Amino acid sequence: MPDLKNILFMKRKNAWFKTDRESIFNFAQGYKNFLKKCKTERETVKFVNEYFLNNKKDREFIIINRNKSVALIRLSEGFGMRMIASHIDAPRIDLKQNPLFEDSGLGLFHTHYYGGIKKYQWLNIPISLHVFLVKSDKEILEINIGEEPDDPIFVIPDLLPHLSKKVIDEKVTKEAFDANKLNIICGSIPFSEEEKDQIKLNVLNYLYEKYKIVEEDFVSAEIQAVPAFEPRDIGFDKSLIGAYGQDDRICAYASLMAFFDVGISDKTQVLLMVDKEEIGSEGNTSAQSSFVYDIAIEILKRKGIEPTFANILNFFKSSQCLSADVSAAVNPMYKDVHEADNAAYINNGVVITKFTGHGGKYYSNDANTEFVAEVREAFNKDGVIWQIAELGKVDEGGGGTIAKYISKHNIETLDCGPALISMHSPLEIASKADLYETYKAYKSFLIMK
Repeated sequence: MPDLKNILFMKRKNAWFKTDRESIFNFAQGYKNFLKKCKTERETVKFVNEYFLNNKKDREFIIINRNKSVALIRLSEGFGMRMIASHIDAPRIDLKQNPLFEDSGLGLFHTHYYGGIKKYQWLNIPISLHVFLVKSDKEILEINIGEEPDDPIFVIPDLLPHLSKKVIDEKVTKEAFDANKLNIICGSIPFSEEEKDQIKLNVLNYLYEKYKIVEEDFVSAEIQAVPAFEPRDIGFDKSLIGAYGQDDRICAYASLMAFFDVGISDKTQVLLMVDKEEIGSEGNTSAQSSFVYDIAIEILKRKGIEPTFANILNFFKSSQCLSADVSAAVNPMYKDVHEADNAAYINNGVVITKFTGHGGKYYSNDANTEFVAEVREAFNKDGVIWQIAELGKVDEGGGGTIAKYISKHNIETLDCGPALISMHSPLEIASKADLYETYKAYKSFLIMK
């Protein structure tokens, strides 16, 4: 009698037993180097552009949008595109436009957090500042401070436990940590023995002597505060990666490597990496911007097709997209927020997510079944280890991706990426095996028939 369970049941597979481990570890090393260099969206676009220029072949070109979003394109003879779309922004803490003040013998920066963070996770960790500043004479200053061993670091100070009972301990988390108290220490030496604003003056004097910037220059600056530590291996077996910004740069890197490791297919292949996903995809560098139209117009022009509105719509209708974003892996300390049969697990491969959103699938792209079937068939044919999952139990919470913005152009779209533990924290955790299966999945999609 046949083993019906073996025939009929869908089984989870551990990716470590299905793929060459040397390949997994080698791929992960390149990824860690990428994460070390790319802690902001501008730095990621710069890395992608340099990588493209060093590896481009015939029929390939790049479009950069305001140095915060980017598309790589490989033309084909066929109509339509096969797109992998990720986002390259990450939750962080930004300096305000008038940031510098002093209080209680310390120089401090006012901040405004970006994206969904747990505020307490950013207290008393080493912070680096990544600066993009345009001076009044239009000179650009682009530096980071805190990443090199000899650099100073910065910190948001926590309250000692001896005095925190009423201020923090007896309050619920949402009330205990005030966003207006996420101020960063940046100095403490006064410029002179005068009483007022001497620490602030000393900080400004240092900035002027070293970088020739004045306080007004902060108005035209993007200064992002991010964790100062480097990506590290986790566990005795070094099977996991702990790093900042893996949501969603893990998908960006996997797709970039996949793009250059495949050839021409039946549809034009596109990598899209966008900004502002963590704050709702608003603004002119996000997935909701007209950038996707710019891409379509340029492709049609290069194929000798007039980019009329009708042709653009038909081009979108003939296109497919993997929304390359991460999912939530089961944390063994908090299993109750997941429904076990529809949850993602570390080391079980790339995650296919048919829908995201909140509650009754609100604010979600719910992928068409026919497209899900195509992707599943391609992954199985190419030996990709994959799993299905949704983001937590129904009504537990939820979240969204850029899939809903891509699919509104009538492009078939499905969420697909690895699962992380501790998502949106300063140290997110990913499996090296899942990273590699994600790379394999993106290669399979780009050339699927």
